[in-house]
Amino acid sequence: MLGLLYAWLLMAFFKYCPASSAELAGALRNSSMTDTAAMDPSKRVRRLLQKTPIVDTHIDFPYRLWERGAWPKAGFEAFALRHPEGQFDYERARKGGLSGAFMSIYVPAAYQQKPSGSARAWADSLIDLVYAIARAYPDKFAIAYRADDIERNFSKGIISLPMGMENGAPIEQLEDVAYFHRRGIRYITLTHSRDNRLSDSSYDTSRTHGGLSKFGREVVREMNRVGIMIDVSHLSDQAVWDVLAVSTRPVIATHSGCRHFTPGFERNLPDTLIRAIAQKGGVIQVPFSHYFISLESRKAFRAAEDRMKEQRIDKESAKARHFMAKELRQAGFGVHHVANHIDHIRRIAGIDHVGLGSDFDGVGLAVPPDLADVSMYPNLLAELFRRGYTEEDIRKICYLNVLRVWRANE
Repeated sequence: MLGLLYAWLLMAFFKYCPASSAELAGALRNSSMTDTAAMDPSKRVRRLLQKTPIVDTHIDFPYRLWERGAWPKAGFEAFALRHPEGQFDYERARKGGLSGAFMSIYVPAAYQQKPSGSARAWADSLIDLVYAIARAYPDKFAIAYRADDIERNFSKGIISLPMGMENGAPIEQLEDVAYFHRRGIRYITLTHSRDNRLSDSSYDTSRTHGGLSKFGREVVREMNRVGIMIDVSHLSDQAVWDVLAVSTRPVIATHSGCRHFTPGFERNLPDTLIRAIAQKGGVIQVPFSHYFISLESRKAFRAAEDRMKEQRIDKESAKARHFMAKELRQAGFGVHHVANHIDHIRRIAGIDHVGLGSDFDGVGLAVPPDLADVSMYPNLLAELFRRGYTEEDIRKICYLNVLRVWRANE
């Protein structure tokens, strides 16, 4: 009865005191915002991830299975459910809020020296691996062909497995672009550690083409036509400029940091290219590895690696993971260094042009101890809340920015 009386009095107040009611509504709204901002960051993250998928554009899980001899042995699919030696699996992805895990179809540069068709056959085999996992566990995984699939699968509690091909070596003729699109590839990193027939690499000093090759330019146009995103990670600076000049669609850097923190390391992007990618509507997906974070973190990691070798610790063992985490924690390196890259991109290019591209399973132990596998994204998001990022900012970083670029390429 008292509740009904209170409701009637409240209705009467809003009806006869409109100005005051607006002020009251504003005060309530501001109070709610203040309460949210004052909430523990970890609690804010848990609440946010109930309605926000995380999309990570670069996870090397397929190659990791081959590298460790798990594939193509019978039962390899089970490693997608639980794989404690690696950094990605279903169990930890669910814990960390990962809903869109781009499976990297990594083609080593060595395939560029093999007979024609070898690189394509290798890429096809890894694509088949991803399809096999989705077939084996349809209640847990699904291939994502369109950006909308990410949100649809998220609503069902299913982890999406879109695919990106790292190294354009399998593209030997223009028709191969459409072929890989049919196979489910939704981005192609034009090259990797060596110049190939498409583009110069940031790691290769040969500068074979002086940027993109003539064929590389044709491939970029064809990717625009069929709907495959162009990934400029691993490209030389001039090749990135050439891509931006040729592409009519926004591009993506699936796992590239800021050269601002790693002077002289061309694998990371300079401010000029970060701004240029943003001006064309693109997005830079920040990686987590110490190779990319800073010169100091790379030095600390290498020193810890040397100490680990001196103690004859197997780098693939659980002991190695614990040893490296302890060493890097003592050296002061952690999730805040990754957040620094996100801060820098937001500052010089805007919040609409930054996302997450961990490079998990591709960089071994070279990750912060508090961002060491797919269960730990919440640590990074909590750090962003502590730095004053809003929920909308973080939703953009988690998935909205990259899905915008994906849709613009579809």
